[in-house]
Formats: sequence, C-alpha cells, structure tokens
Amino acid sequence: MADNADNKVTIQSLNQLLQGEYMAVESFNSFISKLEDENVKQTFQEIQKQHRENIDKLASYIQNIGGRPKENLGMKGKMGDIKINMELGSDADTDEIIEKAIKGETQGVNMAEKVLRGKLNERSRDLTGEILQKDRISIEKLKGLQ
Repeated sequence: MADNADNKVTIQSLNQLLQGEYMAVESFNSFISKLEDENVKQTFQEIQKQHRENIDKLASYIQNIGGRPKENLGMKGKMGDIKINMELGSDADTDEIIEKAIKGETQGVNMAEKVLRGKLNERSRDLTGEILQKDRISIEKLKGLQ
C-alpha cells in the first residue's frame, strides 16, 4: 500500500467524488418528484440507483484503505439542492428537467475526470474510471429521452 500521505490525498479525492454522487442522488430526488411521464421517471430512477451503487462502492473502498467516507451532503450540496429546486420551479416541464439532469451529470463527469487526473493509486483510478463510465452512460440515457 502507498504511504500515508498518498493515501490521504487519495481519500480526499475519493471523498470529493462521493460528495458528487450524493449530490446526484439528491438532485434526482428533486427531478423525479417533478416528473409525470412514467417512462422518463423510470429512466431517472435507474440513473439514481446507479448513483447509489457508486456511493456504496466508493464508501466501502474509502473505508478499506483506512479513510472515513464523508456521508453527508455538506453545505455545498445543500445549496446545490436548493438551487435546483428554485431553478426548476413548480411548472417545470419534462424537457427542462432532462436538460438540468444532463447538465448535472456532465458536471459530475467533469469532476470525476479532474479526480482521475489527480494522484491516485491503480485501484482508486480503476474505481473512478468505472464511475466515470457509468455516468457517461447515464448522460446518453438522458439524451435519448430528448
């Protein structure tokens, strides 16, 4: 295993990714509550489930390398959630919701790419790459709804 300083940086990076996954789950809660189209809602639920699986994998891995997963959204996440709810409003249509979801997923992909460029060991790099790939597939699913 890498020395402690490297591990600390890795844990920090993975916790950043974990926070992004939590933000995604929260965002999808907001989106799903506003959707009426059952097919669209089902796709959003599948994507949300994927984010929950990412959280489980990341949290377990962080623990396995001696870290503590940051399990709450934090202030940044709470503000993001409030922002999404304000931007969508009560009369948001399906297209607007899909657009917001694509924008959010794209931000998540950008964050994961940034983490991937950081100082990670091979296993952390693989895990981040796997999550990145799944998030890209989610974006394609969302684009398919347009």
